Amino acid sequence: MDRRDFLLMSAIGSLSVFSGRLRVGALAPSTATAAGEGKLPNIVYIICDDLGYGDVSVLNPERGKIPTPHIDSLARQGMVFTDTHSGSAVCSPTRYGVLTGRYAWRTRLQEGVVDTADADPLIAEGRLTVGSLLQSQGYHTGIVGKWHLGMHLTHPTETLEENGPFPVGTAITEGPLTRGFDYFFGFEHARSMRALMENGRVIADIDAVEMLPAITEKAVGYVNERGPLAKQGQPFFLYLPFNSPHTPIAPTEEWKGKSSLGHEYADFVMQTDAAVGEVLQALEEQGLTDDTLVIFTSDNGCAHYIGAAEMEAKGHFPSAQFRGYKGDIWDGGHRIPFIVRWPGKVKAGSRAAQLGCLTDLLATCAEIAGAELPSGAAEDSVSILPALLGTAEEPLREAVVHHSSKGYFSIRKDNWKLSLCADSGGFTNQPADRPAMQLYDLSVDIGETENLTARRPEVVRELVALLEKYVREGRSTPGVRQANDVPVDIFKPDIAAA
Repeated sequence: MDRRDFLLMSAIGSLSVFSGRLRVGALAPSTATAAGEGKLPNIVYIICDDLGYGDVSVLNPERGKIPTPHIDSLARQGMVFTDTHSGSAVCSPTRYGVLTGRYAWRTRLQEGVVDTADADPLIAEGRLTVGSLLQSQGYHTGIVGKWHLGMHLTHPTETLEENGPFPVGTAITEGPLTRGFDYFFGFEHARSMRALMENGRVIADIDAVEMLPAITEKAVGYVNERGPLAKQGQPFFLYLPFNSPHTPIAPTEEWKGKSSLGHEYADFVMQTDAAVGEVLQALEEQGLTDDTLVIFTSDNGCAHYIGAAEMEAKGHFPSAQFRGYKGDIWDGGHRIPFIVRWPGKVKAGSRAAQLGCLTDLLATCAEIAGAELPSGAAEDSVSILPALLGTAEEPLREAVVHHSSKGYFSIRKDNWKLSLCADSGGFTNQPADRPAMQLYDLSVDIGETENLTARRPEVVRELVALLEKYVREGRSTPGVRQANDVPVDIFKPDIAAA
């Protein structure tokens, strides 16, 4: 018996036969033609930091207490996806997946995040990104906000601390401008937030409370600057990763005490919603609303340590009906808001139950632009354009792989979800149960409470086999086999000890 079989036996009990299989069909072909014919849309991709699914009031009407009128309006004007997941339950790996269309667990980052600001870039030099793809199609590409994917920092006269504050004039290399972006304004990650950056250098040392207003103002300025050029035929891609409502929770004085929950996190969410409204207003004032695809989402679930229990006691549930929080393998860790507005293309007030992942942006942009993806790119990206256009009659994805902060794996196919750990796999302190895997039927158990591992061993085996295939092939989409950057083991050592 090899290690794989031993671990499976430990989880589901001794099995003499493999009784039954899940149907694993081919990905459904797109029924839509490329939307790249004629004028290409501007694309604005807004990604919040640690915003829970239940923090958006339109998604959580019965268990949500934070008003988000601008995001709600965006939902009324576009399409709400109710089953979209971040590529990881924490920050850096999700952002890697958004930009590359590839799961970050295929890289050196097997758990956690990029810890230091001055770190080797997680995105390899020469790898196709959403930015570089759209650049090749004539787009101007800008990032305003949080990078958190590694960069090199140097100063001619000063020794730099690990996470700053970095002195004004510190040079930035191997950052966004070398990974597909024409313009960068923002910061590396939360622990180095005081160092405000623009293009190739640090330009200011600011307090945390100043960051969201600075990002909002610059994003509006970018839209205003690029708007006239977009009308003349050069579309733009604005990647807008907010710092909020991640810690440090720092609403401005204007927003403190605005929520009924008496909690600054709720105030910060309301300020974030207002920032979204300012960007949407800028698009409207520039006459760009009808020509712009807007996507609103979050990088993972809400963090429990910001006072989630206190808010739940007052009737606000940041994870809505889902179990877990940021970092966790349960859906509260990675099922996130995903709202798309594209007037004339996406039906207003519509909903989609398609299983999706934030890695899907690259393939979607390629199909919109009519660009062909090379074989060694977007290995885990599926175009959602058919869903946007309302032409998808079948599931667009075969499955989605989830990854927790501690590096544990889960795979979701149809309504089945298998997690290869005994507990949250993340930040929340939940008691571990046995067996050492968790299998849930989400069609009847959205809260992931009844572990069916022992009762459905054939499902466990099939999902493990599918996950192993995705690892072995270096991709989860059809195409030429690719290599992972490092060896990937889906079984963690503690499963063997369970």
